[in-house]
Amino acid sequence: MDRRKSLKIIGGSVAGIAGLVFADWKWQIVDRLTHAGFFSFEEEQLISAIAETFIPDGLPPILPSADAKPIGALSTGTDQFLIKLFEKCYEKEDQDLIKAQLKVLGKAGFLDLSQAEKEKSLLALKDSEVEEEKKFYQLMRSNTVMGFTTVKEVMVDYRKYQVAPGYYRGCVDVPVS
Repeated sequence: MDRRKSLKIIGGSVAGIAGLVFADWKWQIVDRLTHAGFFSFEEEQLISAIAETFIPDGLPPILPSADAKPIGALSTGTDQFLIKLFEKCYEKEDQDLIKAQLKVLGKAGFLDLSQAEKEKSLLALKDSEVEEEKKFYQLMRSNTVMGFTTVKEVMVDYRKYQVAPGYYRGCVDVPVS
């Protein structure tokens, strides 16, 4: 076997993998800088963190099957549902309230907190004397729960939802009385 040829192949493979890692890192920076949407990149990250705080990934107490996978708000796409819901379905006043409260949470370093600290800060919003904070908490909580409980994974796998309940049995003899 030709040693030089083998070293060239291994070196090329290492350079290719390093290039892919660098390209992925570069695209994350480009996406952050050129992010176009109703919410900024940081606001979307905050919405995802809030959704994950309300419904973290985990298995329910009663498993539908032995091979059930942990599900949560992020794994079911509830955070993306919330982003689109707030953008398309809410009035301007509510959108401004959400953006203002997300800015406050961002300045407080919500993304850097642990799960327990995130829960504590959200519960502080719930018990706040400021009406806007209470309304923000209620909007986020109710819509996160609604978005999570209406996804296919939860409805079909855990709640045993059937689109058309009952059964159709064609070509069945009808008894004549």
